Amino acid sequence: MPTHNKKTNQTVLRALDFVEWVGLLVISIATVVAIGQEISQMIVQRQVLLQDILLLFIYLEILTMVGLYFKSGKLPLRYPIYIAMVAIARYIIIGMKQLDGWTIIAFAGAILILALAVVAIRYGHVRLPYSDD
Repeated sequence: MPTHNKKTNQTVLRALDFVEWVGLLVISIATVVAIGQEISQMIVQRQVLLQDILLLFIYLEILTMVGLYFKSGKLPLRYPIYIAMVAIARYIIIGMKQLDGWTIIAFAGAILILALAVVAIRYGHVRLPYSDD
């Protein structure tokens, strides 16, 4: 491979790394701002509801996911699945009175499928690890 292409590739890779880093920083800042807004809203309303706690938990999972990505350079697939599970549970809790029984069962089934996906991923990591090749 000619030297010019190697330099161009390295420049492009550095630029992509920078854009990725900026994107993660923006996500982190936006998440911290959202946490502050949620806490402010709880203070104004003088009450903390389960849906508020679940939303804060989602924000915490997002920050954890970004932190792990900063540390390892890898995005564990389990964290977005955890976030999806909590988001569905929060949706059920918020709309419990408006949802019919079958819809709630469908959402519960979705959570079960996501939980099974996490188990399958964990099993795969333990029983079928990546080779270093």
